[in-house]
Amino acid sequence: MVVEKRKAEDSSLVPVEKRSRNEVANKNKNTSVLQATPARTSNLFAPIMLLEGHEGEIFTVDFHPEGQYIASSGFDRKIFLWSVYGECENISVMTGHTGAVTELHFTTDGSNIFTSSTDHTLGLWDIVTSQRIKKYKGHTTFVNCVQGARRGPQLLCSGSDDSTLRIWDIRKKQSVATLNTVYQTTAVSFNDTAEQIFSGGIDNDIKVWDVRTKEILYSLRGHTDTITGLSLSSDGSYLLSNSMDNTLRIWDVRAFAPAERCVKIFNGHQHNFEKNLLRCAWSSDGTKVSAGSADRFVYIWDTTSRRIIYKLPGHNGSVNDIKFHPEEPIILSGASDKQLYLGEID
Repeated sequence: MVVEKRKAEDSSLVPVEKRSRNEVANKNKNTSVLQATPARTSNLFAPIMLLEGHEGEIFTVDFHPEGQYIASSGFDRKIFLWSVYGECENISVMTGHTGAVTELHFTTDGSNIFTSSTDHTLGLWDIVTSQRIKKYKGHTTFVNCVQGARRGPQLLCSGSDDSTLRIWDIRKKQSVATLNTVYQTTAVSFNDTAEQIFSGGIDNDIKVWDVRTKEILYSLRGHTDTITGLSLSSDGSYLLSNSMDNTLRIWDVRAFAPAERCVKIFNGHQHNFEKNLLRCAWSSDGTKVSAGSADRFVYIWDTTSRRIIYKLPGHNGSVNDIKFHPEEPIILSGASDKQLYLGEID
């Protein structure tokens, strides 16, 4: 049954002004100006920068202490140096390792890069000449991790599948101390004063070593699978750990902290069958943490609320390492898809 529509009364019609095409075009022009892009928070050339050039999985990335350069390396054994600003040009490529580079960092003065590799050695590289200036031998199998001391003499600590931790003075060829562990070591870090070393491995515990006596002071227990990354907060009070049990934990490592040192647990990121050593990082102000994840996303958590504040897409492979810029709200990620991303955050 079709019902005829009742006609509206004349008084209810709203008169519409007819506008010329030019007026409509001008109005559209003006509104498009008002719809501005989100405010920029950094000096990056664009909010997201993609850096390509590696020929293999990227395992490790780092920012120069002053924030204007990036170093990256991984399965292709090449160490790339990039500019952070402008078009993120590749400045140099350093070669010399005969195995995959597992971890790299800039020295505190920014003049050198040190690396660990599956070729059983560590390397020290001059960023000006792009040459390897030292090769450290002593480990008998894969070196999984290396970290430098923040102050005092330039010391390095490395962990290996040969169940040893070695301490190196970068001026000397041989290691200055060897700490024997029961299991393979996959992550290491000095404490703030370089008087202690934190080490994590396949036995799920984080051990805290006294550098002087070479004894274990205490262990941090809670993870239920291999520790893949360790990172010390900039004030030296807290240690961040990533593990294959799919949790990220913050530990209070101050001298007189209570016995229960695990203060925060974060969830969301994933480890998978690849068993990559997924690293983790603090922002310089300590308000955010991030961790590598096998599900191709970059996760950033708020340390106070434990909430995921960013889950950044873009990578097509496991995100193995991430770093926060030392001064600006920028995150760097390197992944198994051979790509690096620089992204601006709030």
